[in-house]
Amino acid sequence: MFGQGIKKAAKGVRKSMNERAIGLCVKATQKLREVKGQGTTEYAILVGVLVVIAIIAVLAFKPAIEDLWNDIRDNINKLR
Repeated sequence: MFGQGIKKAAKGVRKSMNERAIGLCVKATQKLREVKGQGTTEYAILVGVLVVIAIIAVLAFKPAIEDLWNDIRDNINKLR
């Protein structure tokens, strides 16, 4: 009788530990997904900011860029 009580207690402890381990695994998986999603969002924001900066730079230096391309085109045409 005493042995069965210990077995029941041990079974309860094992079940409790298994439930805890499963719960920790689920929480860890959820945390990893949150971190991964957060990293992806940060990269998307960074890329968006870089695109905006590139557009502003092209618009700000448009006359200089046009002159440069025209000079390149003219020099290539002189080679013919």
